[in-house]
Amino acid sequence: MNIKNMQTAGDMGKSYKCVLFDLDHTLWDYETNSRETLEELYGTHALAARGVTDFESFMASFRAVNLALWDLYDTGRIDTETLRRERFKQVLEPFGAYSEALVADLNRDYLAICPQKPNLMPHAHDILAYLHGRYTLSIVTNGFDEMQHTKMRAAGLHRYFNHVVTSQTAGCKKPARGIFDFALRSNAALCHEAIMIGDNLVTDIGGARDAAIDHVFFNPEKNSHQTVVTHEITCLSELRQIL
Repeated sequence: MNIKNMQTAGDMGKSYKCVLFDLDHTLWDYETNSRETLEELYGTHALAARGVTDFESFMASFRAVNLALWDLYDTGRIDTETLRRERFKQVLEPFGAYSEALVADLNRDYLAICPQKPNLMPHAHDILAYLHGRYTLSIVTNGFDEMQHTKMRAAGLHRYFNHVVTSQTAGCKKPARGIFDFALRSNAALCHEAIMIGDNLVTDIGGARDAAIDHVFFNPEKNSHQTVVTHEITCLSELRQIL
């Protein structure tokens, strides 16, 4: 059972000054961009000949490993280098295809190619064009600084945003309140003047709630949850009904 939209009708008249967006999985279509990159790497590195039986198995292994490692990273249990070192190592080991050199090559190429992919979530450009000029817009992301800027340039997102707040620039990661406070200061806004849009109930929604910021849970797969949220949407176009 989902618990949606804790605001009353009177609250809907709130006047926001700035809108904060998560990037990966919210605007930038991480799943599509990552899949396209991995398909390239599967072929160029001849992984079938190395024992990685088929691409779908490789993709499934990557998705599971990557999700687990990012959860550890977001909660401060591993650092950037560990995430990058372990990702393809853990992906390849079940196939008996692990080698230090292959992991290094895959990691290098993945980090070089994936951020250049331009695929966005449906209606991303339309809703950003609608919001641009009405509000100041900021990205708030735990992603790595250089990679996030590369993604935004490749996808044509930079023109919409006044600020890009990464965990590197803020000195702390979502869900820590510090990164949200940093974003508020960048926009010269108070907590009640901002709203956060993101797909992660812990880092985006929980972090915004702890910072006393209204929030919109972006849930395109309609996953069930028990979290009380300010708003919940399944498509970015629904933001027009809120903002």
